[in-house]
Amino acid sequence: MDKHFLTPLFAPASIVAFVGNADDPGGQTPAGRTLREAFRADRFDGTLRFLDVRTKGTLEELAQTHADLALIALAPRDVAAALEIAGRIGCKAAVVLSSGIGADEAAQWRKIARREGVHLLGPNSLGFQRPLLHLNAGVAGPLARSGPLALVAQSGALTASMLDWARQNGVGFSSVVSLGPHTSVDIPQVLDFLANDQATHSIIVYLEGIADARRFMSALRSASHAKPVVMLKAGRKPAGNEAAQTHSAAIVGSDDVFDAALRRAGAVRVRSFVELFSAAKCLASRYRPVGKRLAVVTNGGGPGVLAADWINEIGLHLGKLSAPAQKVLQPALPPLASLADLIDLSEEAQPAHYRAAIDAASADSQVDGVLAIFSPKAGADAAATATAKALADIPRPMNKPLLACWMGDSSVGKARTVLADATIPSFRTPEAAVGAFGNIAAFYQNQQLLQQTPPPLSALAKPDIEGARLLIESVLAERRNVLTEMESKSLLSSFHIPITRTLLARSPSEAMMIATQLGFPVALKIDSPDIPHKSDVEGVALNVLNGTAARDTYVEMMERVARLAPEARINGVTVQKMVRARRGREIYVGMVTDEPFGPVIVFGAGGTMIELLNDRAMELPPLNQFLARRLIERSRVAETLGEWRGAHAVDMEALEDLLLRVSEMVCELPELREMDINPIIVDENGAISVDARIVVGSSSQAVAAHVGNAVNGYQHLAIMPYPARYRREWPLAGTGGGTYIVRPVHPNDAQMLQALVQGLSPESRWFRFVSRFHELPPSMLSRFTLIDYDREMALVAVVMERSVSPDGTVLESERIVGVSRYVTNPDQTSCEFSLVVADEFSGKGIGSRLMESIIDVARDKGLAEMDGLVLANNPDMLKLVRRLGFTVKSFPEDPDFKLVTYML
Repeated sequence: MDKHFLTPLFAPASIVAFVGNADDPGGQTPAGRTLREAFRADRFDGTLRFLDVRTKGTLEELAQTHADLALIALAPRDVAAALEIAGRIGCKAAVVLSSGIGADEAAQWRKIARREGVHLLGPNSLGFQRPLLHLNAGVAGPLARSGPLALVAQSGALTASMLDWARQNGVGFSSVVSLGPHTSVDIPQVLDFLANDQATHSIIVYLEGIADARRFMSALRSASHAKPVVMLKAGRKPAGNEAAQTHSAAIVGSDDVFDAALRRAGAVRVRSFVELFSAAKCLASRYRPVGKRLAVVTNGGGPGVLAADWINEIGLHLGKLSAPAQKVLQPALPPLASLADLIDLSEEAQPAHYRAAIDAASADSQVDGVLAIFSPKAGADAAATATAKALADIPRPMNKPLLACWMGDSSVGKARTVLADATIPSFRTPEAAVGAFGNIAAFYQNQQLLQQTPPPLSALAKPDIEGARLLIESVLAERRNVLTEMESKSLLSSFHIPITRTLLARSPSEAMMIATQLGFPVALKIDSPDIPHKSDVEGVALNVLNGTAARDTYVEMMERVARLAPEARINGVTVQKMVRARRGREIYVGMVTDEPFGPVIVFGAGGTMIELLNDRAMELPPLNQFLARRLIERSRVAETLGEWRGAHAVDMEALEDLLLRVSEMVCELPELREMDINPIIVDENGAISVDARIVVGSSSQAVAAHVGNAVNGYQHLAIMPYPARYRREWPLAGTGGGTYIVRPVHPNDAQMLQALVQGLSPESRWFRFVSRFHELPPSMLSRFTLIDYDREMALVAVVMERSVSPDGTVLESERIVGVSRYVTNPDQTSCEFSLVVADEFSGKGIGSRLMESIIDVARDKGLAEMDGLVLANNPDMLKLVRRLGFTVKSFPEDPDFKLVTYML
C-alpha cells in the first residue's frame, strides 16, 4: 500500500514506446530514433514494445498490448491521441519527449492524461534515466553509470551537461530526471519519490522556478530529512524594489528569501555550476553532516595558507589538533613539520606521514573534517601516486569527511585516478576543496534548523489577536493599506511589543501640552497614511527641548510637509519622549511578503542608514527561541550586541522575545504585507520600539482565520507551524484515575518513542511493525518524530510519572504510552493510519481516544478516506476499528492482512 504513485513511471516492469512510423521519415521524430538506439544499447530489464502508431496494424497491436509506462516520441499533433491510447491500454504513467510546447497545449495534454488516469512527465522534458534498471527513457544522452546520487533538473541542457561530466569523473546516478516548463510531474512529486527510493542516498536539484511554495517546502523538508539535498537555483533577482513602501521590502530580494527557505528545509544551496559538481563529488562519497572545523594536512606552506584563508573567508574554522594529539603525532613526522595551526608536514613528507597525520586528525574531537593537500616536486610523480594510495588504503567509511587537493596537472594525473577510484573527493585548488567541505558542513547547520517545529504562538503572554484583527479591518474598510504610526504602534501593543509612549497632536498648542506632560526631550513626527518615509518630507524633528520649541516645530513641520507633499492627508503630528539609552544599539526588525514563499522576517542594523548598511538576516516564520537566536547571529550587527567599547552586552532575551512576538503577528495576521520596526533601541535593560510602519492587504486566508478555521488560516505560511491546537487532556479510565494528554508528536519525543517501542511485548511489536526488531533504527525513529504536519500527523498519548531520587526529591517526567498516525496518500484525498498502545495501558480507552482524535484531524484537513492494513490475527485491533465504524475486507495482495477503511 505504500508504493509511491510514481513507481510505474520510474520503475516500470513493461514499456510501450510510441515512435511514429519507421517507414515514413515524416512520421518519426529524432527523439523516436534516439529511443530505439538507446534501448538497443542499454538492455532494459523489463519488457519493451515499440509501436509505429501511424501504420495500419496499430489497432491490432494495441489489442494485445499492456504496459506500465508509455514513452511518447511523436510530433506534437499526434501526442494527444497517443495519450488517449496509453490510457486505454492501462498505462499508469507516460513520458512525452518534446520541447517548445506552450502553456495552452501542455494544459490540454495534462487534462487528457488526468482523464485517462495517466501520470504525465512532460511536455518539455528529455525524459529520465534509471541506471540500475538499465532504463534510459529519454534523450539526454547515453545511460549513466549506476550510483547513489539522484539528479533532478529543470533544464535539458544542464541535464545533458551533468551526465557528460559524470561520465568523465566516474560519478554514478540512481535516477536522472529532466523537467521543463509546464511539465505535469513536478519537483515536489519527484522529491517525494526519491526520498523513499532505497537506491538514492543523495539528491542534487537544478531549479528555475517554484509553482507552490508550501508543496515545495513540504517535499523538500521531507526529502532532506531522509538524505542530503543540494540545490542550484538560477534566475536571481535584484534586491531593489521601487514600489516598496517600507525599508524591509526595499532591501529584501527573492534570492535572499530562497536562501532562508533552503536553510529551514535542511538543504544546501550552491551558487555555481562548478560548485554543484563539487557537491556531487562529496555526496557521491556519502559523507554526512558534520561541524565547521576543517584540518589541513599539507606538504607545502603556500597551498596550506591559501586553504586557511578561504576557510576564514566562507565562515568555517581551521581545525587544530589538540595538545595531546600533537604530542603523540610530532615524533612520527619529519623534523621540520609544524602542528601549530596547519598540519604542515614539510617538503620531506612521505606517504606514511600523511597517513599518520590524517589518522590523528580523524581521531581528534576538535576536528570535523580533513583536507589533504599535495604539492608535487619536480621529478617526483611517483610520490604523488604513492601518497594518493596511502589515502585510498585508509579503512572506509571514515567517521569524518576526507577531501584531497593534488595540485598541478600532468604529474598528478595518476594520483587523481587513484583518489577517484577510492571515492575520495579530489580538487585541483585548495579553495575548491574548502568550498566543497563548506557544503558538507552547511548540512549540519541546516539540519538543526530543520529540527525546529515551532507553534504559531510562543509561551509568552497571550496577545490580543482579535483586537489586532479589528484594527486591520477598520483600515481596510477605509480602502487604506498603510497604517499610520499610531495605528502601527497600537498593532505592536496588541502583541506586547514594547513601544515608546506616543500621542497624537492636532494643533500647535496640543503639541506643546503633550510634550510638557511626557517630559523633555521629545520627538515630533508627521502622521499621514500617504507618506511612507517621514524623513523624505522633513517630517521628523528630534531632541525638542521645551514647550515653546514643540509648538513652533509643529507649525514649521506642517508648513514643510504641505509644501513637499501637497496631496498627502495629514492627521497631525505625533509626540513621543526621546529614548535615552547612552550606549544603546539601533537595530530593526522587518517583515516582507515574498512570491512565492510568503511572509519573511528580517533582522539587521537599524537607524537612518538602514539601506546603506544593507544588513539583513532573514528567516521564515514561525520562530522559536532557537531560530530567533540564529537569526540574530547571522546579522552583521550581532557583533556589536555583546560588550563593546565600554558598553554592556544587550539584553538578548528581550531581543529574542521581540522576534517571537513579530513571528506571532506574522502567523496570526495573514493580512500583513510589509512591516518596519525601526529603530529599536536595545541595551542591557531591554528593547523598545521607537517607530513602526505597517502595510496590510486583503487576504483569502484571513477569512478562514477569522471564522476559526486555523487549518486553512496558516496557508499563507510556507512552513506549517506545530499544530498545538490539537492538544487535549483526557481522564484515564480505571481505578487509578488520573489524566493523560493527547498532542501532536514533536522531534524532542524521539527517546520517549524509543522507550515505548522497547517496552512493547513481542506480539504488540509484531502487530504494529510486522517486524521482530527490539527498537526502532535511528533513521526510522527520526522519520517518526520529525514530520511535516501538512502531509501527515502523529498524535501521542502522554502520562506524567513520578519517581523519587536518591536524595528523596520527587521527580516528574513524561512518558509516551500510545501513538496514532496517518500519512496522506499521493492522491491527496485519502490517508493510511497506524496505532500502537503500551501493553500495560491497554483497555484504558487510550487506543479509542487516539483513533478518534486522529480521525478528527484527518477530517479537519479535508481528507475523504482513511484506510490501513491490520493483521488478520490481531482481533483486538479489528474489534476496535469495527466499533469506530471502519469497514473490514480481505486484502487481495496478502491474505495475512485485512484492509480496513473509514469514510471521513
